[in-house]
Amino acid sequence: MLEDKNPQKTSLAELGEFGLINHITQYFKVENASTIKAVGDDAAVLEASEKQTLVTTDLLIEGVHFDLSYMPLKHLGYKAVMANLSDVYAMNGVAEQITVSIAVSNRFSLEAIEELYAGIQLACSTYKVDLIGGDTTSSTKGMLISITAIGKANKADVVYRNGAKETDLIVVSGDLGAAYLGLQVLEREKQVFKVNPNNQPDLDNYTYLIERQLKPEARKDVPLILKELGVKPTAMIDISDGLSSELFHICTQSKVGCKIYEEKLPLDPQVISACEEFELDSTMVALSGGEDYELLFTVPITDFEKIKGNPNFSIVGHITAQNQGLNLVTRANQEIELKAQGWNALKGK
Repeated sequence: MLEDKNPQKTSLAELGEFGLINHITQYFKVENASTIKAVGDDAAVLEASEKQTLVTTDLLIEGVHFDLSYMPLKHLGYKAVMANLSDVYAMNGVAEQITVSIAVSNRFSLEAIEELYAGIQLACSTYKVDLIGGDTTSSTKGMLISITAIGKANKADVVYRNGAKETDLIVVSGDLGAAYLGLQVLEREKQVFKVNPNNQPDLDNYTYLIERQLKPEARKDVPLILKELGVKPTAMIDISDGLSSELFHICTQSKVGCKIYEEKLPLDPQVISACEEFELDSTMVALSGGEDYELLFTVPITDFEKIKGNPNFSIVGHITAQNQGLNLVTRANQEIELKAQGWNALKGK
């Protein structure tokens, strides 16, 4: 099938703000009984309950958080939702609603916005959350996306960052570092394309890495698995800025130290091979890469038998006294002080 080199582009000005809102939200369905009124009025209406409400917001800016030269708009919409849902799951909660606000310049057509919202809709339908509102406005330069996620949790189930105790086990879901390496592959291909626009990238060896960068999945399953195992974390956080940075958050707020073991860090084979190719240290990539959207949590050592051997989790270390600091134990059994070198939105990498 031949690609249409001149696809139709409809100016957003033709629809106006309310016409655009009606157009891009017409296919969203309500999934939760707690959503009484979604899009279409002055405010959304949510059913109150005895559960506690969880609210989290992220702001994504073109050129800072995403690059549209290799990030398809549909993937961007999906990923933007994942970043927010991940925060709700990190509180041991269930996400139910989102609001989406965007600002776009006149270089974006209606068809481009449709692609963005197709990704948002896919995320909503896959994770059973409702789009209940937001805003659209113009931007003098590029695209901005702000998403707020709303979730619920029983008061007894909510997990904060400040509950880690000495001897607690440190556990991560999934594997680490793949999203960062996916970004390195895409950035390299972008530079190659600049030199030779006719060059066709061969990405077959990086499929997992690129998927983890462009279409990450929030770990909705982790709170459910832990509940089935009869385990309640003492502290939990999602890994968006890198494992070392997230450990700093937990240890600082819990007033404890930690010891993690290099040999225990979960790495996918593609991560190991890509690190060799890019001449990067796989441990540093796992510690500082970011955007994995896995969950990092601590559990009492008495839950070891429940956690060990579970294919979803890796026990990577344990909590220590605060005066022992934060340390990495290398494969050579040397202790190195951990540094928070993950993503800093105000300074960059």
